[in-house]
Amino acid sequence: MATTELTEQTIDAAIEGDGITLIDWWASWCGPCRAFAPVYEAASERHPDIVFAKIDTEAEPQLSANAQIRSIPTLMVFRDGYLVYSRPGALPAQGLEQLIEGAKALDMNEVRAAAQEG
Repeated sequence: MATTELTEQTIDAAIEGDGITLIDWWASWCGPCRAFAPVYEAASERHPDIVFAKIDTEAEPQLSANAQIRSIPTLMVFRDGYLVYSRPGALPAQGLEQLIEGAKALDMNEVRAAAQEG
């Protein structure tokens, strides 16, 4: 599955549904972003059950500001509408695989309970 470009108009539909959505915040001038792109694309091919999305911070400055993106690349993971991971920095392929497996293994009842507590 190829990656999907998100915009301010399409992000809500991508993150609010069931399942896992990864978002790579990037810019064309960013060397680490360009280095991470093939790793991210390869993972999207291995995991067709997950939405792999990209947001160009230059094309979507208001969306980037709303998400408080201060460094790129930044990777976010949403599961069933909940933000479960958000960190700047490119990951190696093995690190990305570990993150994906961790997101799949989450107990969403615990995540929902924690979200309601605070």
